[in-house]
Amino acid sequence: MLDLDTCYRVLELEPGATLEEVNRAYRDLVFIWHPDRIPKDNTRLIEKAQEKIKQFNEARDQLRRHLARHSSQTSQWAASQRQSYHSSPPPRYPSNPYTHRSSHGSREQQTTQHTYGQPYNHPYGSYQRQRTAAPPPPEPPRTTPPHKDMSGVNLQGANLSEKDFEGRNLSHANLSYADLSDAFLHRVILHRANLRHANLFRANLLQADLSYADLQEANLIGADLSGADLRGADLRGAKMSQGNRLLVKLTGARLTGAIMPDGHVHT
Repeated sequence: MLDLDTCYRVLELEPGATLEEVNRAYRDLVFIWHPDRIPKDNTRLIEKAQEKIKQFNEARDQLRRHLARHSSQTSQWAASQRQSYHSSPPPRYPSNPYTHRSSHGSREQQTTQHTYGQPYNHPYGSYQRQRTAAPPPPEPPRTTPPHKDMSGVNLQGANLSEKDFEGRNLSHANLSYADLSDAFLHRVILHRANLRHANLFRANLLQADLSYADLQEANLIGADLSGADLRGADLRGAKMSQGNRLLVKLTGARLTGAIMPDGHVHT
């Protein structure tokens, strides 16, 4: 297991980086070193990339656990301080009852000893001391979304730039007009998803399932679709090239039955 200093070095981060910085660094490095981006005949570099990915995964997981544990300990400490404050012994009043001299004579009138939390027998009335219950400790910050299944979710027009959706199920989701630029969509399931006019500029869609997805008029410039499943996808009008230069990486992508930007069906 890597120690924390090594984990930070592997992800090219300074010690004390936040969870967001850890996730961003991981996405950037995986995008650069993913084996699918390397020519298949360069086995030496592929093996090196696979080892790099393994290190990135271990470093990210280790730092995520560390940050989650640190956050939980901080919340528990704050809760214990509140508990200690509210459970401390109440102040005690003098044991001797005080003497009240009546303004109508010399007769002395004694009151009973006052006990904290009980009615106080004052000659002018009584009161009940109220105690306020300690507020519940705050929940620790959530480091990951509660569910991986986001099928059918409506995220139309949402700003999802640089978000991490690795391995999530977004099948049948409505992502039309959404900003997914630089998003990490490695192995995401977008089967039959609506991505019309979505901005997927430089998105990492390695091995993503985009089968029968609606990508009409989507911006795919700079996106990496290596190993992606695009069978039956509708790409009419999608931005994938500039002039005669293709600006999308499609190494190993499956395109059978896909409707290409110019309208022809890929066979």
